[in-house]
Amino acid sequence: MPLPPAGSRPARPLRPQEVRLDGTDRAIVAALAEDARVSNKALAERVGIAQSTCLARVRALRESGVIRGYHADIDPRALGHDLQAMIAIRLQPGARRAMAEFTAALVRCPEVLEVYFVAGANDFLVHVATSSTDELRRFVGEHLNRDPAVAGTETNLIFEHTRAGRPA
Repeated sequence: MPLPPAGSRPARPLRPQEVRLDGTDRAIVAALAEDARVSNKALAERVGIAQSTCLARVRALRESGVIRGYHADIDPRALGHDLQAMIAIRLQPGARRAMAEFTAALVRCPEVLEVYFVAGANDFLVHVATSSTDELRRFVGEHLNRDPAVAGTETNLIFEHTRAGRPA
């Protein structure tokens, strides 16, 4: 199913996996992934389309959920959070009914950068950043391991993070 024309609304919201991207859409997404602050004029020039077409395409990509948002990628170390970790969390079998509430509580924690719901032995991977090992231990011990919904955790320190390149 191709993207809807600009200004039109589908009967039900499209899910990103239901949207077929053509070469122009892919070029727009790749350019925005490289620099989300690029102006519409520069983006249109880079992709080789009219500015009005570019604006309509970007709007359709946002409305369909392909573009989920724009944000600044802040290095946690600049904020004094020198220690990062990935924490695998396994929930108690009975707690799986409340995964949405558990996720909502996690994302409210200032230490939490990202939450991934995953398949396998664990239910979540949580990317956290703290100022020290003491703060990490406090977060895991007091916030996670004391939660009756949590069956277990495994913490892996992140020594280095390299962001992948542009989407294909």
